[in-house]
Amino acid sequence: MIVSTSMLKDQFSRYSDPAGKILRMKRCGELYPLTRGFYETDGNVPGYCLAGAIFGPSYLSFEYALSVYGLIPEAVYTYTSATFDKKKAKEVENHFGRFTYHDVPPDAYPFGVVLKEENGYIYRIASPEKALCDKLYTMSPVTSQREIERMLFEDLRIDNEEFAKLDTDGILQIGNKYHSNNLKYLIKFLRRNMK
Repeated sequence: MIVSTSMLKDQFSRYSDPAGKILRMKRCGELYPLTRGFYETDGNVPGYCLAGAIFGPSYLSFEYALSVYGLIPEAVYTYTSATFDKKKAKEVENHFGRFTYHDVPPDAYPFGVVLKEENGYIYRIASPEKALCDKLYTMSPVTSQREIERMLFEDLRIDNEEFAKLDTDGILQIGNKYHSNNLKYLIKFLRRNMK
């Protein structure tokens, strides 16, 4: 369960030194710091369940989500999340893993995000289509359909079979919200290959 410092101080208000009690709990493994002022009481919670609580609003995306959906061959050990209007990337490392946060355009942020629940924890993750759009948005701009094809299948090593299963209408709907060359060329590439 995620708890805040203020919740703990209220809980331990009868103690002469509530801050000391919190410190002792951290030392003996009863509390695991997530980020300033927030803790997790269970050291075995999967990191993806905590990513949104560490820094938000955010949802899991980019390489982490692409790996979850089998779109890229590599296992990803960093919990990569999308944010908006934060102006700079953020990185947090704690007992549960390494967490990174990168902005996507505010217009694109709310679309294609799935709410999941696991053992009482609720977290958000991009759909496969949204994770791909988010990732392409963060990469160096391309100038042709040939370059976007190379970026997809050589640079990112996107699995052809999984790519073919993507909802192209979903990509077409949200792609323009990024105002990005990469997404513009992805949409052209999809339209050409849908014929």
